[in-house]
Parts: sequence; structure tokens; C-alpha cells
Amino acid sequence: MTSVKEGGPHALLAGSSRPWVRLLPGVVATVLCVCLLPATSILLTKYYGLIAVAGTALAIAQVAPLLLAVVRPLRAWYVIFTADVAGALALLTVDFPERLLWPFPSVVIVGYVGLCLALGLSERRRTLLLVWLATAAANVTLMFFAPHGAGAVDLSFTALGGLALLVAVALRERAEVQRRLVEQETISEAERARRTLLEERARIARELHDVVAHHMSVITVQADSAEYRLDRLPPDVRKEFANIASTARNSLGEMRRLLGVLRNEETQDELSPQPGLAQIDQLVDATSRAHVPVEFTACDVKVPESVGLSAYRIVQEALANVVRHAPGAHTQVSLSVSEPAEGEDGRRLAVLIVNGPSPEPRAVPLEPSGTGHGLVGMRERVRLVGGTLDAGPLPDGGFRVAARLPLNEEDFT
Repeated sequence: MTSVKEGGPHALLAGSSRPWVRLLPGVVATVLCVCLLPATSILLTKYYGLIAVAGTALAIAQVAPLLLAVVRPLRAWYVIFTADVAGALALLTVDFPERLLWPFPSVVIVGYVGLCLALGLSERRRTLLLVWLATAAANVTLMFFAPHGAGAVDLSFTALGGLALLVAVALRERAEVQRRLVEQETISEAERARRTLLEERARIARELHDVVAHHMSVITVQADSAEYRLDRLPPDVRKEFANIASTARNSLGEMRRLLGVLRNEETQDELSPQPGLAQIDQLVDATSRAHVPVEFTACDVKVPESVGLSAYRIVQEALANVVRHAPGAHTQVSLSVSEPAEGEDGRRLAVLIVNGPSPEPRAVPLEPSGTGHGLVGMRERVRLVGGTLDAGPLPDGGFRVAARLPLNEEDFT
């Protein structure tokens, strides 16, 4: 449903996501016009005794603006309310049976209730209050002109109109609350995904620091010890090695300061060397001890440390997901070297983790030891080294994770 309109006119319920809801106001207004227009004309002329011209003119003024109410309910109210009051005064000029309603016939009340529903779905509360007060004032004022010596006037025009306003306002505000809740949930989900991505990137940066810091330390040691390891180095070469060592130490210091920013209280103790392909078999053993049968096929290949770290984390997260979501499922982990596919340069390390459906669908999931970021972390690591990732469910209820990571540093530097 649409809320209170601002700016140009908008059709009632135009903001709904359901097509049939957007069409509903126009359909209802058309049905009311088709049904009420002839009924009002016949009632005013045949039963109340107005002349045909006056009865037809009043019927058109009281009913036809309902079509305008779909877009501009307040303007339609000005016309219909004026016509309804004019019709009540016109009925004072004829002698109609006492059993008939006055000042507003039943068909007029039906049209006015539909108009009030349109007003309640579009206008502000202050406007709606003024509309109802005007309705009540007109209804009560006409009481003093009641024909047939009636001591009271039928107040259903005021009561039903006010009820329609309340119902429409309640429906509109309920829809507005639901819309805001959906928007807030969407925003929260987007923020949660963004926070997860940032946390995973920070984790990757911390781990890569350890990898790069090792290489920088080796460079520093080799440059500092060059003059002792190599005989008869010219002075300019010694100076060049000293500059290399100094630059490497400065770079290492900058990386440590960066790491201090990335680390938090919970990661201060993460100072152990980062794992690689050699540690994957330990992951497999630990998962097997959690009653998850795992077959592991290793390969003896030298890979860059960043690629080994990425492969390890991908296997770690995939096995953690098996423990969490498919306890007891048979799982296969394989590492192999594949030739470059179309569009790829150089050989690739293929990392494949496939698990079948869980034989214990009702089992309580075990706590994983992975990062908790699932496919988000896997994709970030693969993207970091210039590889590709293919992950998704299998027809039999299992899951497959396949990553291809370049083996040459130049492929992703």
C-alpha cells in the first residue's frame, strides 16, 4: 500500500509489488460507478420523487468522482461531499415516503464509504480528521431540517464514513510498518554481508603479512650477510647490499605497523607460521576424528606460499561446513595439478572437496573450526591469487567445492 503522498499525484496502492493490488482501486471504483450510478438515479427519481434531470445530475455528481478518487481522493471528496449535501437539501423540496432514509439515501452512503476508504489510504491524519468533522457537522446540521417532523436524523453517514477512515488508516500504517521492516532487514543483511567481507579481507591481510614478512626477513638476512659470505666485494656493491637490507627492514617495520592495525584483541596470539599444503592432511585427520569419513588425495608439488595458504583455508572451510551441515557424510578431498584451460596461463592447482548427503539429517551439528564466513571467504581467497571457484549443491543432496589456483607467481602478481 502507498503511504501519505508527497509531490505529484500517485494512484492508490501504486507502490505495491503485487500487480493485482495495484489494479484493485481502479477496479473497485469502476464497479461502484457502474452499480451506483443507475441505482442512485432511479432511487432519487422514482422513489424520492425528484425530477429526472435533477435526479440524474445529482447521481452523476455523487458517483462519477469515485473514478477521480483513485488518483486524487481529496478533490473527489470536495465534489462528492458537496453533491451529497446538495442532494439532501434537494430532497426537502419533494414529498417522499417517511420510511426512506434522509438526509442520505443508502446508495449515497455506500459511495461515500468507498470514498472514505480511498481518503484513508492516501491522506494525512489531520486531513482525515477535518474530513470526518465536516461530515459530522453537515449530518448534525441537517438534523434541524428533518422532514416529517422527525426528532432525529440517521447518522450512519457519519458513523460508517468514520469507520471506513479508521480501517483504511490502520491498513495503510500496518503496510507501512511492514515495508519499513523489510527495508531494515534488507539493509541489515547488506551490512552483515559487507561486514563479513571486510572481516574476511582483514583476516586474509593478516595471514598474508606472515607470508610476505617471512620473505622480507630472508631478504634482510641475505643482504646483511652478503659481505661475510662473499669474498672481495667492491665497496659500492657492499653499499648496495646495505641499502637493500635497510629498505627491507623498513618495509618489514611498515608491515608490522599495518598488522597492528588489522589485529584486534582476539587475534593477538595468531603469531604462528601460516599453514600450507603440508598441513591439509592434519585437517583431514581432525575431521575424521569428528566422525566424518574423509578420503584425501594429495599431490607433491611446490606452490607459492600464498597459494598454499589459500588452498589450506578453502579445504578448512569446506570440511567445517561438512561437519556443520552434513555430519557423517562421506567426503573426498583431492589436490592435483591440471593443465591450463581455455583463457588460463600456466598450470593450476586443482582443489576439490565433494561430500555426499548426510546420513544423520537430524543430528546436532558440531561446532566448526573454520572462519565462519563460508563461500565469502573462499571467493575472496581465490580472487586474491587470480584463481577460479565453482561451488554449489549436488543433485543427490551433497555439495561440491572446486578451486583452481595458479602455480606461477607471475600469474597473479
